[in-house]
Amino acid sequence: MKQSEFLKITILFELTMNAKQEYINIHKLVKKSNSKFLKRLPDFMISLIKIIIRQNEINRILSVYADYEGVDFLPKIISELNINVEIEGMENLPENGKCFFVANHPFGFIDGLILTNTIAGKYGNFKAIGNDIFTLVPQIKPIIAAVHVFGSNPREYLLELEKVFASDLPITHFPAGMVSRLNGFAIEDKVWHKSFITKAIEHQRDVVPFFFFGRNSRLFYIVYFVRKILGIKTNLELVLLPREIFNKRNKTIKVRIGSPIAYQTFKNTKSHYEWAQSVKQQVYKLKEAI
Repeated sequence: MKQSEFLKITILFELTMNAKQEYINIHKLVKKSNSKFLKRLPDFMISLIKIIIRQNEINRILSVYADYEGVDFLPKIISELNINVEIEGMENLPENGKCFFVANHPFGFIDGLILTNTIAGKYGNFKAIGNDIFTLVPQIKPIIAAVHVFGSNPREYLLELEKVFASDLPITHFPAGMVSRLNGFAIEDKVWHKSFITKAIEHQRDVVPFFFFGRNSRLFYIVYFVRKILGIKTNLELVLLPREIFNKRNKTIKVRIGSPIAYQTFKNTKSHYEWAQSVKQQVYKLKEAI
């Protein structure tokens, strides 16, 4: 074989391997986005975003654990990031897992990773209501009940969600729908959506509250604050969420689990919206629990 032919085969092999490893491609995602702002970004800005979110590192990790899926994949990522998880209140997890396991959402991915891994460790199979962008990751796609966070959900999403609600599977959920932001001088979730209350009543699911201690980097909140001042509607700070994953490397994450709230609690004395905010308050009270 001539050296030139060997070189061509080697390059082709490397390109093929790289293609398999490219789970996340920011350039393609930006160009397919519905945001006019994002579509106008020049290529050098997209390249900068790839560096900021550490796209190559994410793809490397996903490639290393390409043979793991669902509940088997979750602990591998926690181990890869060397995150120490301290959980109080494991005894509050009921034996019957047909519940909504709801939590505040300070981190964006790591809290979801820890929440789902905790539920998987106790009950095995489960479903996580999550942003449909996570379905781009084949390792976690099987456990995601997809929702479109920034718009209306397509019919197929709604039908699948109804199947999940009607099942006996545990369901993890962040009712805020988005990561905690600055609220005055505090960092907390925005308003919680009421759907988990409605479905808890309809399908007789108790609600188990989780509280995550911690926050994202100052940069995340600075970008959010500046964006709000400038009146930019596009959630620019979301670009930093993958970076926040690696900020948690080698850290200890503390979690507290509260007592289950029986679905019968949600009586007509309050609207479903009011009950959702009441559960949110109970979650944040866990921060002060002894």
